[in-house]
Formats: sequence, C-alpha cells, structure tokens
Amino acid sequence: MPGFSRFVLMVIGLTAVASTARSALAGDDLYRAQTIVTGQGEENRQVGFKACLDSVLVRVSGDQRLPKKPEMAALRDRAGSFVAEFRYRDRMEGIPIHDEQGTHDRPHDLTCLYRPEAIDPVLASLGSKPWLAERPHLAIFLATEQGARHFALAADDRPGALMRESFVNAADPLAIRIAFPQTSLLSGSGLDATTLRDADMATLDKAARQAGADQALAGSIVWSDKELGWIADWRLETSGKTYSWQVRGVSFDEAFRVGMRGAAQVLSGNGPPD
Repeated sequence: MPGFSRFVLMVIGLTAVASTARSALAGDDLYRAQTIVTGQGEENRQVGFKACLDSVLVRVSGDQRLPKKPEMAALRDRAGSFVAEFRYRDRMEGIPIHDEQGTHDRPHDLTCLYRPEAIDPVLASLGSKPWLAERPHLAIFLATEQGARHFALAADDRPGALMRESFVNAADPLAIRIAFPQTSLLSGSGLDATTLRDADMATLDKAARQAGADQALAGSIVWSDKELGWIADWRLETSGKTYSWQVRGVSFDEAFRVGMRGAAQVLSGNGPPD
C-alpha cells in the first residue's frame, strides 16, 4: 500500500518536526532572564543587562554560586554583548504617563533572550555547565507559623493564595515547575502544620507523586519578632541523601526564593546550598 506508506512517513516526519520545534522552544525558554528597570533609557538598560546576565547563568546551570565569583565583575561590564534580543513591558500599562514618568522612573519588565552559543562558553569559563536534563516537578509541602496562626499550605486554601503566587514567582526564574497538595491529600496523609515538620522525606515524596509531581520540597516558616522576619528551614532528598538549609529574618518572598535556589543547587548537581 504505497499511499499508506507515504502517509505514515509523512506523519512520522511531521511528528519529528513538531518534536524538534518543542525542543527548540524549550531551549529558547531556558536561555532567558527578566528583571525590573525604571524606564527604557540606556543607563537603566545596562543595569538590567547586568542583572539578567546573573539570572540567566543561574537559570541555565542551576548553580547559585556563580554571581558571587570574582570573574563576574568583568563579565558584567560587557553584559549587553551576550544579549541576542531584549524587550520591555510597561508595568503601569494603561496608566497615562504624567510628569517625567516614562523617562526614568516608570517601571518596566526587561526580558533578555540569549543563545546557547553565547552563554555556554561563559559558563565553561566559570567552571560550570548547562543543566539540560529534564527538571523535576516539585510538590511544595510548607508548614507556616505566625503567632497563634498555624497552617499547612495547600492548593485550595484561600489564606495561602499570596504565598502560592510568591512561590510560583520564585520558581519561574529557575525553570522549575511546582505544585501544591490539595487539602484532602494533606489530611489523608496525616500531614498538617505540626506533622509536616517531622515527616520523613520518603513519606513526603510519596505524597508528592500523589499530587502529580516528581518529588517533595519540604519547608517550614516561622515568624520571629526578634529577627523581624521569617525563619525558613528547607529539606529535599535526592540520590538517597537529604539536604537541609535555612535562612533567617527575611520576607516570605525571599524565604521562598532561598528554598527554590537551594533545590536548584542540589538537583542540578552543584552541591549543597550555601
């Protein structure tokens, strides 16, 4: 059946093209970074290019230590040379410009796109490399304590909406997908704000798979008047080893960023979190 054979080959060919397109898209999405700048002037743009260079190197490699390396100073001086394309989005879109806004004090999202052939050699010069393996989908198990208020963050609880949004914002720069367990899953697994703290990682990883993720990132945040912020403790297990890290006296936005950065550090094979 020659006609049928040609049809099968055509389908296979189209599937291969679609697969290649998806791979290219995934690569393009990995090699991007975003920051906030106050206007579209050249001075602000150069500041944004430097911030985006730091971000894209961490995003592509998973290595949180790179921005602290002394070699980064010289690389930041020519940060714009690594950018393939950039674009702006006015964060006050729809609000009329008045006075001097739009020149130097109107906030914009600056998105920078890079090519692997520009970024990969930079990583190599820093002793790092791209983290190209499929990134684990993490389920977040978080116990929160603020005075008399205790709760376990769930996908369907209204009080946790701002925390969930903040966590998503912390995960996106690292190209890691996250999920939150439903209240029914937490209660069915005997997990609450108290038991989450002591639950072993095997139990949490099992619950993570029930939530449709690959593994768990477990944490607790406690408000401290003394520290004037949250104390956050994080745990993650990989290859039979449990890693733990902490941050103190921060906003919950920063607590979640520290949690995600530590997870990326471990999962990318770049060692324990700082």
